[in-house]
Amino acid sequence: MAALDTAYQAAVERNDVAGMDRILAVDFTLVVGSGKAYGKAELLASARSGDFRWEIQAEEPGTQKVRVHGDTAVVTALLRLKGTNQGQPFDKRLWFSDTYVRTPSGWRYFFGQASLALPAETKPKS
Repeated sequence: MAALDTAYQAAVERNDVAGMDRILAVDFTLVVGSGKAYGKAELLASARSGDFRWEIQAEEPGTQKVRVHGDTAVVTALLRLKGTNQGQPFDKRLWFSDTYVRTPSGWRYFFGQASLALPAETKPKS
């Protein structure tokens, strides 16, 4: 599961629509720290648009934890995001939890929740 979540983050970083599509469940939902919810179609459309240009979109080493219970897995990690959104630069870190479910066609990313951006001085806890 750890490798699948890392592969998803890498697909987002490359705006790899096909890679994201293979991993996301049809009824996927992402809720971000502001409370806004996004579905699969919205994330794929965003990747296609190229509005986000990623320099870094990756889990910080040593922060990923995976919990599996039956046909459900939850991956939690600290994520570093650096790039531009429609030309405006950003550089932030946030915590996320990604929920995967086992389907007849394999594991799919079903639900994600992300925190608000952390203060710049916040360090990950071991």
